[in-house]
Amino acid sequence: MKISVENETKLIEEILKAYNVKDNEAKIVADVITDGDLKGFSTHGIGRFPQYIESIKKGTILTEGDYEIEKETAATALINGNHKFGHYVTVKAMDLAVKKASETGVGIVGIHDSNHYGIAGYYSDMASLQDMVGIVISNTEPAMAPFGGKKAMLGTNPITISIPSDDIHTYICVDMATSITARGTLLQAKRKNEQIPEGLALDKDGKPTTDPTEGLEGSILPFGGFKGYALAFMFELLAGPLVGAEVGESVKGTATPDDMCTKGDLLIVIDPEHFAGSMQFKFFTDQFIREIREENGVIPGDREVENIRNNKENGINIDSSLYEQLNNIAQEKGLDIQSYFEE
Repeated sequence: MKISVENETKLIEEILKAYNVKDNEAKIVADVITDGDLKGFSTHGIGRFPQYIESIKKGTILTEGDYEIEKETAATALINGNHKFGHYVTVKAMDLAVKKASETGVGIVGIHDSNHYGIAGYYSDMASLQDMVGIVISNTEPAMAPFGGKKAMLGTNPITISIPSDDIHTYICVDMATSITARGTLLQAKRKNEQIPEGLALDKDGKPTTDPTEGLEGSILPFGGFKGYALAFMFELLAGPLVGAEVGESVKGTATPDDMCTKGDLLIVIDPEHFAGSMQFKFFTDQFIREIREENGVIPGDREVENIRNNKENGINIDSSLYEQLNNIAQEKGLDIQSYFEE
């Protein structure tokens, strides 16, 4: 079963509005979710949508109220998300970071008490689309054991960096977890009743497992051994205590709808115009890209470009289990969503 890009966006907006999400917030959430599926991050696309709806029902995502800026200087700000949709809060925070960077050269915005925000690269792209460098760091509820340990104490703690370019055929972005795979990969495998590949996770006794449930109860491995763990450790602090969010085992609510989300985010925007100059930065960036391609090298972001092309042409795959979840969610509000999908 498939759904077109346009229909996915419309479907998500319609369902969210039925669950009393404000129009402007529903539009942002739908756009971010669809962007995740377009780029091939199905674990952070519509597959996560049922979790968000359950969070609304349980009151861990709030549809009333708004975020607030608690502290602010010319180059920095600290935002309390007040448990709104993470997608909405982070878009507004990145807008603010971009504005500050254009004025001072650097904009840094921290967020606490927000929610899971889908694909991190959406927000760093907001900066690169305005000829700036975008960086986003987050922590999540525990999924990785410390190096040498068994008990999950660190999140999958992603980082994304987007770089502007004048090369119309190139998109430059790295969007990755510090774990060897995202937690969403295990959640998706569990939903589909599938095994996960070897080398991704350990069970609660520290033994290798291909069972996603055991992996979720145990620990996902860091990428690159100690190096991945070390980055996860640093990001845990930069996206936690630095921005007034929780750290380690006190981080909750990113993988389940049962708890108020206590993770944090750190958004950094750099305006090259305040450094070597935007034109010069992009000139040498694009020259480097040409050199890499002459050696048949790939650019971080090439895979996403191919996924976008394929998903726009052929539609986004929806497995039967996810369709059933979406249909049940819609039926609770008297909505018929069958027309959005095709075989």
